[in-house]
Amino acid sequence: MDLLRRAYDGHSSDEEREAVGADLSPAKRHKPQFPKPYYTRSAEVRMPTQAAAPIEGFVPGRYVSKRERAMVFSGAANVPSPSPIGEPQASSPSPSSAVMGSLSDSSLPSEIISSLRNQSASRSRRRPPPYQLSVALTGHERAVTAIRWSKTHSHLLASAGMDGKVYIWNVWSKDQNASRILTFHNSAVKDVKWSEIRWSILSCGYDCTSRLANVEKGTLTQVFREDQVVNTVSFSPEDSNIFLSGGTNGSLRLWDVRTGKMVHSYIRKLGPILDLEFSLDGKRFISSSDVSRSNISENSLVVWDVRREVPLSSQVYAEAYTCPCVRHHPTEPNFVAQSNGNYVALFSSVPPFRLDKYKRYEGHGVSGFPIKCDFSLDGEILASGSSEGSLYFYDYRTAQLLHRTNAYKSACVDVAFHPIMSNVIACCSWDGDVSVFRG
Repeated sequence: MDLLRRAYDGHSSDEEREAVGADLSPAKRHKPQFPKPYYTRSAEVRMPTQAAAPIEGFVPGRYVSKRERAMVFSGAANVPSPSPIGEPQASSPSPSSAVMGSLSDSSLPSEIISSLRNQSASRSRRRPPPYQLSVALTGHERAVTAIRWSKTHSHLLASAGMDGKVYIWNVWSKDQNASRILTFHNSAVKDVKWSEIRWSILSCGYDCTSRLANVEKGTLTQVFREDQVVNTVSFSPEDSNIFLSGGTNGSLRLWDVRTGKMVHSYIRKLGPILDLEFSLDGKRFISSSDVSRSNISENSLVVWDVRREVPLSSQVYAEAYTCPCVRHHPTEPNFVAQSNGNYVALFSSVPPFRLDKYKRYEGHGVSGFPIKCDFSLDGEILASGSSEGSLYFYDYRTAQLLHRTNAYKSACVDVAFHPIMSNVIACCSWDGDVSVFRG
């Protein structure tokens, strides 16, 4: 038996040879087992890098049109990373404003001075819709997003542009129309509003800030920082030291200019805020938000109680259209909303905030542009811009089209009636032009 065992010690069966041959194949690399990180999924935040800077200013997940993206990317400065809300701006060199001309009305034509000073006669006399070009103002390098007349200095007009500049125009000046060029923003400017406080103007934009400036001195006085691109601002008619801001995150905030801090925050799951408008008494306000990402129109227009910070109604507008503009009637408890359905809708500003189903102002095109509208001094005429570049004038009572004026070859974005002369209206275009028409 020992001889047989020694004879077969150097041999293996066929099965053993196959097993040995299988073991001779290259071994797989061992995969080390690392412990899992001790954080939740919500904490996995990708830190921004220099390569991602050009697309900052847009909220992730929000639809951005090719037109808007092209205007911002065509040369606008990079948007800085947002700072904590309400934190004062760190001391850093700010770009100074350019003083181009005088803000005084001494260089105005005698006819304009007479119209501005004779306020009672100008307000009471019924004027035809403006249709003749009075002044063409050029200076913006990109689209103009908003224009506003000054109520305290009615010969001055402010315009905000996608070139990051705010122009102060001395409209009828014989010397220089562009009186100030404010370059305090680091990116495109979305909205501008005059304050009733002497020589103060408020603007907001893609740099996630609202900035209050002194027009006379050309200096930046306050910066209100947020964690979102600020699309619109609106001063309270009850207190000129209080203003609202709304942005791309859907956040609504009430600020106090005296303290520089946020007073209230209106919390509701909204889309990007497009426009804000106070009621005549300042106790309520209407917000318009983008509902294009949802299948329902709820929250497109929301009526809020200012002091209680609660929505009074969120089902004002039942149609699935976005409203880029909201304007309250100057005397009556009604407001209008510009709809992307190519018409202006009429609503009641008292409960239950109903839509007037029998009256709408239609005939102009919107076509995705942020087209705005405005009431005349007496509220009898409603003017609207259009995507085809024309001014449309409607009778407020009958909703009939009164007149149409061809203004631009590109979209006419914003319109603003003069606060004293009812036969004067200003408008601006997507090409960067600002015009004043007179009837």
